[in-house]
Amino acid sequence: MALMTPEDPRPLILHVLHALHIGGMENGLVNLVNHMPASRFRHAIACIEDYSPAFAARITQADVPLVALHRSHVGVWAMRRALFSLIRRLRPALVHTRNLSGLDALLPARLAGVRCVHSEHGWDVDNLQGQALKPRLLRRLHRPLVSHYIAVSNDLGRYLTRELDVAQSAVTCIHNGVDTTRFHSAAGVARAALPEALRDPARLIIGTVGRLQAVKDQATLLRAFAALLSAHDGVPPALLIAGEGPLDATLRQLAESLGISAHVLFTGPSDRIPELLQAMEVFVLPSLNEGISNTLLEAMASGLPILATRVGGNVELIDEGVEGSFFAPGDVAGLSDKLAAYARAPDLRQRHGDAARLRAERQFSLSAMMDAYAGVYERIIQRA
Repeated sequence: MALMTPEDPRPLILHVLHALHIGGMENGLVNLVNHMPASRFRHAIACIEDYSPAFAARITQADVPLVALHRSHVGVWAMRRALFSLIRRLRPALVHTRNLSGLDALLPARLAGVRCVHSEHGWDVDNLQGQALKPRLLRRLHRPLVSHYIAVSNDLGRYLTRELDVAQSAVTCIHNGVDTTRFHSAAGVARAALPEALRDPARLIIGTVGRLQAVKDQATLLRAFAALLSAHDGVPPALLIAGEGPLDATLRQLAESLGISAHVLFTGPSDRIPELLQAMEVFVLPSLNEGISNTLLEAMASGLPILATRVGGNVELIDEGVEGSFFAPGDVAGLSDKLAAYARAPDLRQRHGDAARLRAERQFSLSAMMDAYAGVYERIIQRA
């Protein structure tokens, strides 16, 4: 078992995921690589498909190899052979795979004599509860190749033990951490990041951040916002939707058909998420399911009151009536009512936002996340 190179005694962790582009899981990986003490580990990243150079530029840690394997172009077995060769060349101490695509790395790693940690981060829109037969069968078939599992929420941890029969001792729950220095409280203040029409301090800014795809369900937020506008007196609120994805054009068309385009700003991809969050006064996460949402944690650290669906790991991050409130997935009327309640009560927004910031600081720090991952890595490497 090759654990380290003679030139550098630090163990190398090879991270394998589907692709490196804007997304919560991907952002969590970048945080892990950037903030893990460089004295403890080196890192490399292999993408089953490809990566976005602009997003990869967020990696600030020096000397992190980044490889695209292009499975959809070369085929799964050619990709696995290439990954086996990569593992033999890099000689990592450990391979850390993520989600369903990461399973493709387990056999090459085993054949190369390297142990694997596998983590689950959430579900796709066509498999919201993890019950789809083929993905569940694939996870079960690959289970013997995994040395240890990481779940980013207790909900996902229960899935691993209940549905895949993974022993509880082989699962560690590690909640995502948030950089509370980069994301800090200044709600409604930093409006210089917005177009001039949205800078009126009397205008309530409601916002969300996330990839524009079906599982994030920004369509429900648009419809709820339209209902809010139709019943609102005074200066109309504005809606800020930050992110990119396959539903970009569809969501813009929906805003147009609802007659609210003048009050909705789609930012597209942005590297100014901290500033955009600071321009908001209410944060909404309308997802159909979630593991642990990085953007929700970032909004909490930014001192924003939270409206989120009662799904997945969301319930592990906020308490009803303390940091915010929950609504049912797809519940347009319920979300609209809760938005209206916040619009009428700036004191309530402030109280919930302050509580959210405090919880982010106390329970979801980056340092706690780093220590937890490092502990798992070191235990598995020592076993080898």
